[in-house]
Amino acid sequence: MDRNLALNLVRVTEAAALESARYLGRGDKIAADQAAVDGMRKMFDTLSIDGTVVIGEGEMDEAPMLYIGEQIGKAVGDSPKLDIAVDPLDGTTSVAKGLSNAISVVAVAPRGCLLHAPDMYMKKIAVGPRAKGTVDINATVEENLRNIAKALNKDISDLTVTIQDRPRHEELIKQVRSAGARIKLFGDGDVAAAIATCFEHSGVDVLMGIGGAPEGVLAAAALKCMEGEFQGKLYPMTDEQIKRCREMGADIDKVLRLEDLAKGDEIIFAATGISDGELLRGVVYYENNMAKTYSVVMRAETGTIRFVEALHKLDKKPEYAK
Repeated sequence: MDRNLALNLVRVTEAAALESARYLGRGDKIAADQAAVDGMRKMFDTLSIDGTVVIGEGEMDEAPMLYIGEQIGKAVGDSPKLDIAVDPLDGTTSVAKGLSNAISVVAVAPRGCLLHAPDMYMKKIAVGPRAKGTVDINATVEENLRNIAKALNKDISDLTVTIQDRPRHEELIKQVRSAGARIKLFGDGDVAAAIATCFEHSGVDVLMGIGGAPEGVLAAAALKCMEGEFQGKLYPMTDEQIKRCREMGADIDKVLRLEDLAKGDEIIFAATGISDGELLRGVVYYENNMAKTYSVVMRAETGTIRFVEALHKLDKKPEYAK
């Protein structure tokens, strides 16, 4: 895959972040999300790709743009045919309330390589490269923590488990505490939380819990690039969701590993911070209609991880005019 596409994808997430960040703390998560979608879609229209959205804002009748199945990009004869997974704003509540860790994310891969995950919950576990091969989503919490601790040469009491702060995780939190590990709760944005397990400076060793299945595909794409490990199992909550899984041929008992979620090595992942977080700083607006963004872009094929700090002169970009 053309490596220049990686930097072009950063422009896509930058566009979403620049639009959405204007709504930081303004209490309107719908407007923040729509701004991110609008910014991302406009930038996608400039790319010479033949893209199909496989993870997006919902079905066509739920989302006017970036819906599942939508064709995006200005394709020409030799344009690459790509699966595209997007979350223009991962952390809508965080932006609305002015909280941390909101990001805009995109993952691309050759056609047929990203799982078309149903819009439901997924049970997840994610670790960085040093603990790769030590986890099993079907094992007990204590067993997983013991194996991770051994791989990282730590005591269990020194491990940090990041878990989304939701009532559904009360039992998981009890089990982690019983095993003796530390816990770091987060509000929104489990894509960023999964990625944090791959960076030692984050202080996070493992992500556990139940979150969105589409976000699981995005997280898996990122961890594939960083040689971490991600496992998931679909977690339908209603009879209707179970029926949908059957119609899609999705096995709710199957452990979904990296190759099931993000197949092959031609995967690119990009993210831009919207609000400040442990992975990326958020958008900063300056005088004279200027702004700074902080992004990361990764390629599984080469293992390259680039952090991109960009200063935008918005007067020269009419699409960002106030």
